[in-house]
Amino acid sequence: MQREPWSNRPHIVLVGRRNVGKSSLMNALTNQPMSLVSDVPGTTTDPVKKAFELLPFGPVVFVDTGGLDDVGELGLMRVHRARREMAAADLVLHVVEAGEWSAADEELHSRFASGPTPYILVVNKIDRAPGWRAPVAEARYVSATAGEGVAVLKGELSNRLRTVTAVQPTILGDLVKGGDLVVLVVPLDLEAPKGRLILPQVMALRDVLDHDAAGLVVKERELYATLARLGRKPDLVICDSQVVLKVSADVPPDVRLTTFSILFARLKGDLAGFVKGARAIETLRDGDRVLIAEACSHHPIADDIGRVKIPRWIRQYTGREIVFESIQGTDWPADLERYKLVVHCGGCMATAKVIRLRQAEAAEKGVPVTNYGVAISYVHGVLPRVVAPLGIVE
Repeated sequence: MQREPWSNRPHIVLVGRRNVGKSSLMNALTNQPMSLVSDVPGTTTDPVKKAFELLPFGPVVFVDTGGLDDVGELGLMRVHRARREMAAADLVLHVVEAGEWSAADEELHSRFASGPTPYILVVNKIDRAPGWRAPVAEARYVSATAGEGVAVLKGELSNRLRTVTAVQPTILGDLVKGGDLVVLVVPLDLEAPKGRLILPQVMALRDVLDHDAAGLVVKERELYATLARLGRKPDLVICDSQVVLKVSADVPPDVRLTTFSILFARLKGDLAGFVKGARAIETLRDGDRVLIAEACSHHPIADDIGRVKIPRWIRQYTGREIVFESIQGTDWPADLERYKLVVHCGGCMATAKVIRLRQAEAAEKGVPVTNYGVAISYVHGVLPRVVAPLGIVE
């Protein structure tokens, strides 16, 4: 892995009415024609995303969205997608056109000015209305097509993001110390990409090294023999959730054990909430619907963990005929109340804000949410052990 994952980059989302120059501004900020530009309102349909190195801050993702004033059935779908990106943003750029200030702009400004998400009002097309000022003292003024004010705006973005990301949680920072030995158990099954490890494994190993600990990577079949040859007990063992039952049997009970998925549940979301959500498995009945939610999109294989293994394990545990449905990527149902439980992936490809937003939306509708690793450990009877290193007593 040579680049910072998109899920670790702050997401800067451009929002506003149609034809105010959001796409032109994104092109100017990234120095690339990523978004189509036209005088025709509604040119941008689906959100357009671009990973970018914003100097002097570092890696970010810019997101261009459709106009919030779009109309028609298709237009309302675009608005819905734009609002989802807006809700998941780490920093919002509210773009307006010089000389234009609508009631919708005022409403959006009021919402963000009093909300938790960092926000900058950007007045674009200042070359068309020289001297015009928005009724907001902190507004920034640019002409995306002429390049005027863009460099200053980039500097402002870097300054704001440094404040937003001043405290970054780590995967293992409170679990390991210099000189510790961490064993990472990595099964090379059908889902393992050829020639490389999956993202959570790579990120966890890097975090081990960042904290001056030693990392030892083994397959589950070699774990028992490897532990016997070590001459000492490891300080921590991290395994793939799919092999947690075998690993739990092979690792001495006085050695701390957890899973990659549970570590990411804590990193990205509310782990205690995921643990509480797993208890809803006990209440499932015949015909109940369970949603399997994956933050990334991939081609499912014959023994896919989300579509095959987790449904099989939950059915075996409950003895119930449960209906499982699945979604991928940015899809998120508006009718969550149809489900008795949501089982979410580890979220390595989603930002922490997206995961927490999904947990919050489900909570509002009274739907429990758990995580792949938490659910698997629960039905295998090892959940108390694998969450104990993270300070949760079950």
